[in-house]
Amino acid sequence: MELRYSDADESFRAELHAWLETVLPALAPQPPRDAWPERRRWDTEWQRRLFDAGYAGLHWPKEYGGRGASPTEQLIFYEETARARAPYVGVNFVGTLHAGPTLIEEGSDEQKAAHLPRILCGDEVWCQGFSEPGAGSDLASLRTRAYRDGDDYVLNGQKIWCTFGQIADVGEFLVRTDTDAPKNRGISWLILPMDLPGIEVRPLKTVLGSSEFAEVFLTDVRVPVANRVGDENDGWRVTNVTLKYERGTAFVSELVDSIRLCEDLATRMAVKGDQSLQTELGRCIAEFDALWALTKRNVSQATRGTPGPGAMVMKLAYSEARQRFGELCMKALQREALHVDDNELVEERLRTLALTIAAGASQIQRNIIGERVLGLPREPR
Repeated sequence: MELRYSDADESFRAELHAWLETVLPALAPQPPRDAWPERRRWDTEWQRRLFDAGYAGLHWPKEYGGRGASPTEQLIFYEETARARAPYVGVNFVGTLHAGPTLIEEGSDEQKAAHLPRILCGDEVWCQGFSEPGAGSDLASLRTRAYRDGDDYVLNGQKIWCTFGQIADVGEFLVRTDTDAPKNRGISWLILPMDLPGIEVRPLKTVLGSSEFAEVFLTDVRVPVANRVGDENDGWRVTNVTLKYERGTAFVSELVDSIRLCEDLATRMAVKGDQSLQTELGRCIAEFDALWALTKRNVSQATRGTPGPGAMVMKLAYSEARQRFGELCMKALQREALHVDDNELVEERLRTLALTIAAGASQIQRNIIGERVLGLPREPR
């Protein structure tokens, strides 16, 4: 296992660092949180800049428009963009980090040709329609129905926590295509154009006042069978491909950003000189540093084709460590913590309330680790 960067890796870092120093000063200010048309335009323009410079889809294979970069180069990209405070992936999140990689592994040639180039250059924004009011952590309990009618599926049901549903062009949606099969064997994974008749999107407000999530209501929505990814009723397997990316790589950039936020908080706390809080911060820094070492270990193992248990542990450990850091921020900021606007540390604490739920609740993650990593008896089904 090699946790150090090679000379080629450092050369890539220097190239990326120089590009960021050139391009970031020219960016327009980020639009307000809920100015969605402007936010979409700002985020997709950044995606286009990455694409034109050869930094979009670093880990995607070259035949699909990516760079075919090594996992270590992907880590360096996260490190350098976070340190430079470059824009996050934003509204391109679902397409570039979830749907695109899923299509690369599971999509037909026609589906890849239709969507991958548009995702990569920022021309196509995706949303995710997995969770339902009665099927969140227990995702296999979903009830949105899709029955076959000739060359179409007809969809009826409701989704919730649909990320970027109000501005997306396309969605990755899970539907039940066999109501008689065991719950995780009657599901199909569909590509859903969001402008089809019968789709109603209602934005949801978060505790921050933002509305990146939405409810989606489906009433007799007709979707071509050709939009199914994988075989009918094989959607649970395809879903686990998607979740592999959601749980395995989606938090790496946030981990790098956590380390930066620790540095910001350390600067604030140095003025106050509270020894007990500084000790707590030291523990948080040590946790994030250990998680970064685990990330490098996971990448090292994945490069050799043997992904280890660390990938399953990562999401659980990170989400709980980030919440502990958020609590420390509130202690350190004291009265400042009452003011959310323009205070990144307060905003991050409120946002991290969802981390132990999103992408698999901590209870579910512990079950997965217990059963699949430690070999403990399976929970009764």
